[in-house]
Amino acid sequence: MEHLHPALQIGLLIILLLCSSFFSSSETGLLSLNRYRLRHQAQEGHRGALRASRLLERPDRLLGTILVGNNFVNILASAIATVLAMQVWGEAGILIATVGLTIALLIFGEITPKTLAAMRPELVAYPFSLPLKLLQTVLYPLVIVLNWISNGLLRMLGFDTSHQGQDSLSSEELRSVVRESGGGLPLNRQNMLLGILDLEKVTVDDIMIPRNEVAGIDLDDDIDAILAQLRSTPHTRLPVFTKDINQIQGVVHMRHIARLLSHDELTKEGLLAACREPYFVPENTPLSTQLVNFQKQKRRIAIVVDEYGDVLGIVTLEDILEEIVGEFSNYDALRSPDIHPQDDGTLVIDGAAYLRDINRALGWELPVDGPKTLNGLITEALEQIPDSGVCVQVGGYRLEILQASDNRVKSVRAWAIAAQPETDDPR
Repeated sequence: MEHLHPALQIGLLIILLLCSSFFSSSETGLLSLNRYRLRHQAQEGHRGALRASRLLERPDRLLGTILVGNNFVNILASAIATVLAMQVWGEAGILIATVGLTIALLIFGEITPKTLAAMRPELVAYPFSLPLKLLQTVLYPLVIVLNWISNGLLRMLGFDTSHQGQDSLSSEELRSVVRESGGGLPLNRQNMLLGILDLEKVTVDDIMIPRNEVAGIDLDDDIDAILAQLRSTPHTRLPVFTKDINQIQGVVHMRHIARLLSHDELTKEGLLAACREPYFVPENTPLSTQLVNFQKQKRRIAIVVDEYGDVLGIVTLEDILEEIVGEFSNYDALRSPDIHPQDDGTLVIDGAAYLRDINRALGWELPVDGPKTLNGLITEALEQIPDSGVCVQVGGYRLEILQASDNRVKSVRAWAIAAQPETDDPR
């Protein structure tokens, strides 16, 4: 080595530094690749992605190839730098070569290339995968021997080297991926994807229309009253019952009785004949399951029942879809008929309002793991039916009962504690 011309030694040293940079950036670039984007691009036939994907299938062989090459060029560079320094400075050249080469390798062979590869992994990994693949073929016998020794040591320490890490994501991890997608995914689509994931955590009794709000046809009513109700209803499907919704006879679609209704030929018997058999579902059915069941049963409306078979309300396909895509109606959430903003910053809310609807409309975080309505939340917190004027704090929100009758809270004045009204309530 000492017989080589100094200019040739310097040139060889520069080439070795470039090789060290190549191996360092290749390792960081390949291991920093987004595995899901890589898989997608490989499925689309991207050559660089295909090569990188094949290399990453055996990370032990990939790392073996990179480390063999990197250590070889670094040791060779150290030898050349020592010889060259000794020719110039004598024995002191050993220390000078050690310090100088360490700094050069850190800057040009490690920090700079690895930082670039971490910032732009695809820019580095895809083109560098071709020479790495060729080098892996050349070094295959040596790499196999080294990996056999290394894996043997790991097995002695109790590690299973045949086990590969899984790329699958849990629901919570997938939620994080969607939230962190940034500008790559519009906000409305992020919300839709999160809505689909949240279907597992929401049950039909969370979104159902309670029985006291269900618009249905009572066969005990006069036929003229029934006809008037059918002509004015905004709904396309209505439950038909006798006396009480627990005695439901079926569900009628307005399309099936439109001709009879327009010719004043509809009778109670004709109405019953047009009804379809009611479809009952348990109250604790997850929305994801109910969505599939609606599809299987070819239904758009279901009757929600409790464990005793009593009707609790109804749930529709539209209700579930709104959980995914948001409300179909155009009015602003704060103009909900259940929520009335006041001049002092408080809100008057109907006691029958659903907590999930309140949270969604106001961005609040009222607890939803227990009672479903504001009335239920207050009565649970107080453990009794409260009187008007009683005020209770739930989490970071203050709730003042404005009206209570018929064993339930009818209206509530509410505000977040951070947004307390100007006139403090002495209670």
